[in-house]
Amino acid sequence: MERPWISDKWWVSPLNFVDEVRSQLRSPKKVVIHDITLRDGEQQAGVTFTKEDKIEIAKMLDEVGVHRIEAGMPAVSNEDKEAIKAIARMGLNAKVFCFARCMKRDVDLALECDVDGIEMEIPSSEHLIKYGYNWPLERAVELAVEATSYAAEHGLHVSFFTIDGTRADLDWWFKLVGKVAAEGHMDSLVLVDTFGVCMPEAIRYLVRRVKRQFSVPIEVHLHNDFGLAVANTLAAVAEGAEIVHTTVNGIGERMGNADLAETALALEVLYGVKLGLDYSKLYKLSKLVEKLSGVKMPPHKPVVGDGIFRVESGIIVGWWRNLEKQGKPLIMFPYHWSLVGHNGVEMVLGKKSGRDSILYALEKMGIDPTTVDVDKILEEVKMEATKRKSPISSEAFKQMIERHKAK
Repeated sequence: MERPWISDKWWVSPLNFVDEVRSQLRSPKKVVIHDITLRDGEQQAGVTFTKEDKIEIAKMLDEVGVHRIEAGMPAVSNEDKEAIKAIARMGLNAKVFCFARCMKRDVDLALECDVDGIEMEIPSSEHLIKYGYNWPLERAVELAVEATSYAAEHGLHVSFFTIDGTRADLDWWFKLVGKVAAEGHMDSLVLVDTFGVCMPEAIRYLVRRVKRQFSVPIEVHLHNDFGLAVANTLAAVAEGAEIVHTTVNGIGERMGNADLAETALALEVLYGVKLGLDYSKLYKLSKLVEKLSGVKMPPHKPVVGDGIFRVESGIIVGWWRNLEKQGKPLIMFPYHWSLVGHNGVEMVLGKKSGRDSILYALEKMGIDPTTVDVDKILEEVKMEATKRKSPISSEAFKQMIERHKAK
């Protein structure tokens, strides 16, 4: 019997694959990852990527197998423009896009960069147009129609990017998009939750409504202000969205964007969407962006956190002692460390350690546990770890062993 929830690299819930659950999914056969680390990721306050940084990250994104890379916004600075141009000319497997306002001069800058496509933004909520831009509503329509037509005439793939679309009056929003579809040009339509204010059910509803009215592929660009960017992205795909925007480590404006590693792994493992990515390079990519952005990831960060295969609790270490010997790590981890490029399980000694923790550490050191007082060592480990509020170092543990040799 086929069991898609278990492989040599993961073991997830069979509930994901029962007919009643799968029948609710309208996921497309192919999903494209459009990574925006080099543009929206850099928009996180305090983050700056140099041209060299962007080139290095783009190379790594391409190694992972990301399908599209948004290399930046050429109107930001000449260095950004030169970085985009360099990335577009690197011969990557990924398509290279740039970000632009709905203005002809931004399209001209994109053409100078030799990109494959362009994400063309326009404010799409009445309140943002009136109060954020001080425009009459029709100006947004006119600019969008004119600029998207101009980009298409010059051979660019045009993704029409509707800022603040999830807070817009839907009648107005459909009017704007309908005008662009009829009089301008869009090869794909980007649904944008600029302020991260939707729940997954609302995103599914919006995708469903849009797919009924427009035949172009749907992209989703979803922010993380309520911690739902990944969940909302998955919901969009479940309703048929074909292209998802992600950033490495979830960095981005304010509270960030949908995390690349979390989104991609969930699509592959839980939803069964084959993306063709090299997941074994996700950890390395995360560390590269962490270094170049200066944004440190928490140790419990899913998929790429330094501590996700680190165990301390005595009960869990007890499991691991048995499972490691039997070669069955997936009984206690949902995916294998090698799948995402981690080094393996690490046991730390601390306040939550138990006898199994001490026995395991002694085994790894080749020390016969009958030659030491295990209970005394455990007592001192707990006491010292509590006092220090940190795990015990290997050197401190060796000293404890010396102090508590069996008599």
